[in-house]
Amino acid sequence: MPIYEYECGGCHRRVSLLVLSPSKAEAPRCPRCGSAELTRLMSRFATVKSEDARLDSLSDPSSFGDLDENDPASVARFTKRMGEEMGEDLGDDVDAAMEEAMTEGDDGGGAEAGGGDDDGDGL
Repeated sequence: MPIYEYECGGCHRRVSLLVLSPSKAEAPRCPRCGSAELTRLMSRFATVKSEDARLDSLSDPSSFGDLDENDPASVARFTKRMGEEMGEDLGDDVDAAMEEAMTEGDDGGGAEAGGGDDDGDGL
């Protein structure tokens, strides 16, 4: 009973579907929008790496070389790397927020780029 992952052409989301019998299964449909326009994706697979080994690789000081805590794009890239290293899917909301932060960092946008404090209180 495999679980297949698809990308929906209708709502552009990734969905996972349990297929009880692949040879007898009907054409899959997106459970979110009902579209039959699904493209099968390669699923993630588990790697044999202990939690200690993953934490050691994250604590390696060389992985902080390009991290600038004042740059949203830098923090977003680092967060993505951490999630990938831990094998975690951070979800669509977090992915969207990181993409926004990376775009903001690349554009030099955000409140700080526009001068930041507009009320004159210095805070």
